[in-house]
Amino acid sequence: MEFIAPVDAVFLLAESREQPMHVGSLQLFEPPEDAGEDFAARVHAELLRSTEVDPTFRKHPATIFGSPQMAWTHAEHVELDYHVRRLAVPAPGRMDQLVELASGLHSSLLDRHRPLWEFHLIEGLADGRFAMYSKMHHALIDGVSAQRLLRRTLTSDPSSSATRVPWHLPRGRHRRESGAGGPARNLISAAASGASVLRAARTALSRQQLTLPFAAPRTMFNVPIGGARRAVVRSWPLERLQQVKKATGATLNDVVLTMSAGALRRYLIDRDALPDKPLIAMVPMSLRAEDDDETNGVKVGAVLCNLGTDIADPLDRLQVVAGSMRDGKDVYRTLSCNQTMALSALMLSPLALNLVPALISLTNPTFNIVISNVPGPREPMYWNGARLDASYPLSIPFDGQAVNITLTSNAGNLDFGLVGCRRSVPQLPRLLDHLEESLAELERATA
Repeated sequence: MEFIAPVDAVFLLAESREQPMHVGSLQLFEPPEDAGEDFAARVHAELLRSTEVDPTFRKHPATIFGSPQMAWTHAEHVELDYHVRRLAVPAPGRMDQLVELASGLHSSLLDRHRPLWEFHLIEGLADGRFAMYSKMHHALIDGVSAQRLLRRTLTSDPSSSATRVPWHLPRGRHRRESGAGGPARNLISAAASGASVLRAARTALSRQQLTLPFAAPRTMFNVPIGGARRAVVRSWPLERLQQVKKATGATLNDVVLTMSAGALRRYLIDRDALPDKPLIAMVPMSLRAEDDDETNGVKVGAVLCNLGTDIADPLDRLQVVAGSMRDGKDVYRTLSCNQTMALSALMLSPLALNLVPALISLTNPTFNIVISNVPGPREPMYWNGARLDASYPLSIPFDGQAVNITLTSNAGNLDFGLVGCRRSVPQLPRLLDHLEESLAELERATA
């Protein structure tokens, strides 16, 4: 038995109010041409034969004094047929029915008396494709690491029929990539160094370049939320965003953020709820240079970005977003790795207030929304011979942060997954329409 790390205990404590705190993914696959009608059934049977389970996928909270959140214990036997399930979309098998099914699965809590993960193989789509919905508790693994874990089950070889399962990957690769604990844990751990925090904060404040916590306005997104979730997904051709990038000199992530900012602006205007001050996004950022091939250390920063939602012109908004991200990254580049971690942890530390919902209405939000861009494969990938058509990340809304935007690249597309509280964020699919409108606006402005 081992004690649960403080950051992991925070996620488990937040879930005690019936708020799911797991990260998820919805992957769409195109079966091979000679697959046959029983392909998904055969894949599911093969998954159940993969009975080797790594220690991480055996962990669940131990019950101490009636509270299952103080320490980890390991299950000696893992019931794979409980954790790996086979489902079907009802007729006629539309894509919106699949996403609605995934929304329901994403809303339900994981059983704390079992290892905290589930995989659902879903068939019945009218176009012959099948899907895999997965969820893993954030106390086990953070969102970026979860996406990398799923990616390591794929191969670029379409003829490969080897079944790779996330709960038992080749040991060398698995330990090397996941042994450090992930960026979120390292951010919190770095905050333990008081001297690093003070030096980093002094550097940032002296430069006055960083957007600091509590500068965000209050919006309809920054409220206590319920447990029911709604997920919506859509893919955009990467080439469209790259054309805007080339025309403006911005980075691809700047274009993604500006596209998201325009969508949020339109959504809030529709509801007469756009604040005068610009929305602030928390953007997890890799701080490695392109030629940095060092493998030691974690160079990840939490940048608070001015989204320029108070600006009507899309190119002016893009300049504000690009400038805000550039200033934030410039500050981080002057810091050591430990100082980077410490400053990021300091900027995110006010999130602890969200554990007390009554305090949410008494303070300005730390930021308004999390927008996370997770790099994915740039070439077609396969699983059991089936081509990966899309990989939609589904992240975590929580008290004070009612909606989340996460995306990942997949071959020639960017796959967006939006997750929101059903009660607090009405008509969430409209945000997808606004994302398209916002991108089209940028394309017209740069034509």
